[in-house]
Amino acid sequence: MKPSRVVVEISSTVRRLAISHRRIQDLVELTLRHEKVRDAMVSIAFVGRTTMSRMNRDYLGHDGPTDVISFGMGRNARGTPAIGDIYICPDVARQGARLAGVSLSNELARRVVHGALHVAGLEHPDGVTRMQSAMWKKQERILARRD
Repeated sequence: MKPSRVVVEISSTVRRLAISHRRIQDLVELTLRHEKVRDAMVSIAFVGRTTMSRMNRDYLGHDGPTDVISFGMGRNARGTPAIGDIYICPDVARQGARLAGVSLSNELARRVVHGALHVAGLEHPDGVTRMQSAMWKKQERILARRD
């Protein structure tokens, strides 16, 4: 059996991240392993509100910044590599952390797992029902294993 290979590239345009590069790497690997993805190439960029607002408008047709946007290159079938880009806005995640009563580090971890699940090919409905979706429940199970 061929060993798995997961490559994660991390960049940031924000000053300080409340989560380490090692933890980001571990979360992506854990998430992809949970989805039985053996090979992957994932880039994660932490960006500011202005960049995220522009991306949200240009790619999703929504106004204002959002917490995470993921672009998966569409896996054809299980066993094929997962390739994708994840963009996370720590400023928006900070608001989510306050509302949820958790640390910014934990909320950023949630966004990393969420983005990695999208790269692995999972989707959820829009709106409030997303929190009852199978993807959301899977995300929370993965986070519970890690934290």
